[in-house]
Formats: sequence, structure tokens, C-alpha cells
Amino acid sequence: MKKILVLIAISVTLFACKSEADKNEKIAQDNIKFYSKVWDEVINEGKIAVLDTAYAPDVVLHTVPETKGAANAKAYYANYVTGFSDREFTVKETFAQGNKLTKYWVFKGKHTGDFFGIPATGKTISVEGCTIATIINGKITEERDFFDNLEFLRQLGLMPR
Repeated sequence: MKKILVLIAISVTLFACKSEADKNEKIAQDNIKFYSKVWDEVINEGKIAVLDTAYAPDVVLHTVPETKGAANAKAYYANYVTGFSDREFTVKETFAQGNKLTKYWVFKGKHTGDFFGIPATGKTISVEGCTIATIINGKITEERDFFDNLEFLRQLGLMPR
């Protein structure tokens, strides 16, 4: 009888672990799909209004400068849409685990408009970067962007090589 109880206990434990792992994997896959769609629409299609529903009200962007709140985050990314034509945002790789997601990306465009107060230079840029995001209940709550800002400014012709 003890052997049967032990086997039942082990089976229940294994099933519970698998269920939690399956749940986290589903969350991760849903987040990848959601996040990829958001940034394709925002940057490639210029649909900045998508961020009104994608961001949590108290989202934090750990960028330069750090940006807090959905309206400010939307305004931050609007600079990329208005500052660059021929935008191409390509996600090279995405990894997710539960509510955390990391994407490796390339952004290309031609600087034809005002970008954070920098007048158009007419230069074409291509930068690679990485973003670590937290997505909770279908809302982006935090993003950390990493890319070579110096190289970006050099490509714009604003810093010497």
C-alpha cells in the first residue's frame, strides 16, 4: 500500500511540474507573438497608436533617457517613426521564459525628419540592438534597450569616426 501511495504522490508531483512548465511555455509563446506584432506594426507600419493598448499605464523604458508612463513611452518611440523614413525593423532572434522576453533586432532607416530635436541629416542608418522586456497580462510593463549609441550618432554624421 505504501508503494502505491508513493507512486501516486510522485505522479501528482510530476504532473503538477509539467503543468506549470506548460503554462509558462504558453505564456512565453503568447508574449513572443504579441511583442513581435506590436513592434512590426509600430515601427514598420508606423502605427504608433498601437502602443496605447500595448503598454501598461506605468511602463518603464530603461533607455537614454529613462522614460516612465505609457504616454511618455509612446512619445519616445514616435520619434523613430517621424524621424526616419524607409524604416525596417527586423527581429533576428527572440527568447522568452514566462513573463520575460529578449529580442535581438536590427533597425534601418533614412533620417528624413526631426528625431529628438535633431534635424534631418538625410543619412541612412543600420543599428543592431537587444531589448529585454517584461510582459504581464498582455501589457508591456518594462523594457531595457541596448545598442551602440555612439555608432548610431556616427552613422547620422553627428560624431566623428
